[in-house]
This record gives sequence, structure tokens and C-alpha cells, in this order.
Amino acid sequence: MYRVLVVDDEPEIRNIIRVLLEAEGYRIAEAATASRAEIAARTEKPDLVLLDLGLPDGDGLAVLRSIRAWSPVPLVVLSARTMEEQKIVALDAGADDYVTKPFSPRELTARLQAAIRRSQKPGVAPVNLVTFGKVAADFSAMEFSRDGVPVALTANEVKLLKYFIDHAERVVTREELLNDVWGYTHYPTTRTVDNQVMKLRQKLEVDPARPVHFRTMHGIGYKFVTGS
Repeated sequence: MYRVLVVDDEPEIRNIIRVLLEAEGYRIAEAATASRAEIAARTEKPDLVLLDLGLPDGDGLAVLRSIRAWSPVPLVVLSARTMEEQKIVALDAGADDYVTKPFSPRELTARLQAAIRRSQKPGVAPVNLVTFGKVAADFSAMEFSRDGVPVALTANEVKLLKYFIDHAERVVTREELLNDVWGYTHYPTTRTVDNQVMKLRQKLEVDPARPVHFRTMHGIGYKFVTGS
């Protein structure tokens, strides 16, 4: 039985989600405020967080970023905000998926199940320590450095880096990255991928303007190269 933390300030919405998910065998924890959500994310140890962005004591995006700073737990946004830009901001901040209100019960449960499955998918091979250029990446300890200086990566940046390493020296399309890293088969823009790659370059490349490892393949996608 998976435990889902439902963060929403509307009791009616929380009740609907509770009934829906308990019928599917989930256990439910609830939070109605941003402050309570951050506490519950640590104390309840959920297998997935379902997060509304409009909370009475703060923006759900701040909660999302706070959780992502210490946990890779699957996190799905459930929000009435429907603008494409708002979705992109949430995905860039570390959300695994974005569902808009009003929602379809079947779609919501399917997306939650998919997010949990993706979090449990084994990697191509166990990775302890990988080095390339001036970068050292220890995925078991979640420690990353460039030229001996620690670098903080978000959960999404870690997933993207791991995917690049697993597919080194091969061209990968933006659509592949959206599908395999974020789990999207259809999305209106690939800007999320470009933003995340740009952030990896800024943190791991010696000269982000002239990337050695995260190379753009114009009109196609990207290619990760281990050598200099």
C-alpha cells in the first residue's frame, strides 16, 4: 500500500481524493497549508505528494522547491492554474507531473500510478561514482562536485544527469528526454528540457557558453560526451 500526501486547502477536494485513492488501495495523509505540508512531507514519509499550488499561507511552488531540496519523492501538482507558463515553472521546479482542475478521476489515478512506477524503475546499471572532465558524480551518496567544489543539484537535474550518463556518446532527442526522464509522451513545448540542460551546463561545465560535455545537436536534441 502506497501512502499519498494530499496537500489542498479545500476540504471537499481532499475528501473526494481520499475516497478515490482509498478505493484504489492507497493510504492517505492530508495537509491544508504550506507549513503543514512541509512538516507532513518529512513526518508522514509519503510515497507520493499530490500538491495544490494555491495555499492560504503560501505558494505551493515554494513547498515544491522546499521538498525538492531534500527529497526525490514523486510529486504531482494538482492545480486550477492552466496557463502553459505556470505548468512549465512547476515542472522546472521539480514536479513529476501536472494535472489541472477540474480533473478526471481515472486520469488522476493513472498519472499517480505512472509517477510511482517511474520512481521505482531500475537504472541501466548501478552507478556509484562517475567522473568526467572536472566533475565527480556520486549517485549513491547524492554528492556532486566540479573541480573539487561541491555542487548542489535538484532532483530533476540528478535524473537528467543520470540519463545522460546512461546514454553517453549517443544523440538523444528532446522528446526522448521528456518521455524517459519526465514521463511525458505529449507536451506542448520542449522548453523544459532546454532549461534543465542549461542549468546542468551552468553547474557542471567549466565554460557553460562553450559546453564540452552537454552538447547541443541542432534540430535534434543533445549528446553527452565524457571526454574533453
